[in-house]
Amino acid sequence: MPVVVNDYELTDADIEAELPRHEGEPLPLHQATVAVILRHLLCEEAARLGLSAPDEDGLIDALLAREIKVPQPDRESCLRHYQQHPTRYTVGELVEADHILFQVTPQVALGPLRELAEATLAELVAAPERFAALAAERSNCPSAAQGGSLGQLARGQTVPEFERALFGAAPGIVPRLIETRFGLHIARIHRSIAGRLRPFDEVEGAIASAMHAYSVDTATRQYLQLLVGRARISGIALAAADSPLVQ
Repeated sequence: MPVVVNDYELTDADIEAELPRHEGEPLPLHQATVAVILRHLLCEEAARLGLSAPDEDGLIDALLAREIKVPQPDRESCLRHYQQHPTRYTVGELVEADHILFQVTPQVALGPLRELAEATLAELVAAPERFAALAAERSNCPSAAQGGSLGQLARGQTVPEFERALFGAAPGIVPRLIETRFGLHIARIHRSIAGRLRPFDEVEGAIASAMHAYSVDTATRQYLQLLVGRARISGIALAAADSPLVQ
């Protein structure tokens, strides 16, 4: 069934030209089609408003520059953001840690895997000196060859759920299993190195830029929603996952 947008039927050539930009996405053909729909709506709206540009990208830029008006954040807003998110502006913070990974895969039943992880954690709470031996024996991570050693980690070097458990934890065995997208972890903290909070004046410009970019992105998504809501689109089912069509 052809995809039709306001009486314009998308061609295979339209979608094929867009497809390379979506390699690696879960549904590249669908996402490419959505992107072509958006570009068509933007260009159509630019033409309706009498805008002109040498090419399609320039036309879209001209339209967004006209329609998306977002004020720069003031100093007070930037300071409030800075105070609410101190870890984002802390540098030099490190944690030295080991871990044992019980990897979750489709071939492994979660119940028995969790039982093994819990039993291993209990063993290590009672005898932490066995950490390296049990990591070598039971961990599904390449670090098992080094007794589970991860070395020194800075913020941003590991997945958020693992990072949250490590940073701020007391030295020794973390007394609970840590669940991440990779599986179940047992972690041991050797030491933590406190970082330095950068002064607000040092990061104010970067905060203002990031906040403005976020506001522009949000306003653009809302504008695209408006265009899609006004359009007649058939031949494709659009869903909330089709960002930036729906937030």
